Amino acid sequence: MVDLSVQLKALRLKNPVMTASGTFGYGEEYLDFMDVSRIGGIIVKGTTIRPREGNDYPRMAETASGMLNAVGLQNKGVHYFVKHLYPRICDFNTNVLVNVSGSTVDDYVQAAEIIQELDKIPGIELNVSCPNVKEGGMAFGVSPRALSLVVKEVRAVYKKHLMLKLSPNVTDITELAKIAEDQGADSLSLINTLLGMAIDAENRRPKLSTVTGGLSGPCIKPVALRMVWQTYKAVKIPVIGIGGISNTADAIEFMLAGASAIQVGTANFIDPGVSVSIAEGIADYCRRHGFKSAKELTGALIID
Repeated sequence: MVDLSVQLKALRLKNPVMTASGTFGYGEEYLDFMDVSRIGGIIVKGTTIRPREGNDYPRMAETASGMLNAVGLQNKGVHYFVKHLYPRICDFNTNVLVNVSGSTVDDYVQAAEIIQELDKIPGIELNVSCPNVKEGGMAFGVSPRALSLVVKEVRAVYKKHLMLKLSPNVTDITELAKIAEDQGADSLSLINTLLGMAIDAENRRPKLSTVTGGLSGPCIKPVALRMVWQTYKAVKIPVIGIGGISNTADAIEFMLAGASAIQVGTANFIDPGVSVSIAEGIADYCRRHGFKSAKELTGALIID
């Protein structure tokens, strides 16, 4: 028997597979296709202190080996989540974490305080790729000062597992990773989407209403894999790998590069049950290669 459980500090996952925020709704949308109890956890879609309508359409566009999105964090706000959504998903037999977004530090802090009162939510994932309106629209995740402040302030009020989702749109991701660790993050998830754009050549117009958007899917995997490897070597807290993971081999690669766990994102749109298949595949890989536990895979990359 292979022990698939992994430990993200105090947060225990039954296996290393989670689903990425924004690609899995609130979990209940997938219940007809797969059993959520068979994976390590789900990260529900981005939640803000106030309701958000999101960006104008079109806000998704297919690209070579991936997709662009500019949904704009559409959600009904944290109070709606607490009253209407939490009661429907709180008894899932897996970890349910909430992705928290905001436009100011106070937004993050207030949302974190409210979610902390939910007994069956063991952690939050801070999405620091949001624009900081008090810094001229620069994303929290690309500004060392802004990142340090938001993690510090949320950590001061939030006592459960604090996962930080890092932006790849930076020169040196390890600098931001170390800041997050120093300010009290329990784990790091990376990468968020890369900034990209698509153009309709016949109409000479951008394919997204916002012109640019977040690129995800298999096309970003090499970049994500490199950043996970760099971050793993730079920090001591657990790293969760994200970016183009579509099958077991992809997941194994991220774990060998240093990830303690992984998140499946865009692939959910193609195969709703892919996360379960990946969890089963990790067990099979461990058996074939003589690993007694999934956690032995983390950082097991051989470099001659």
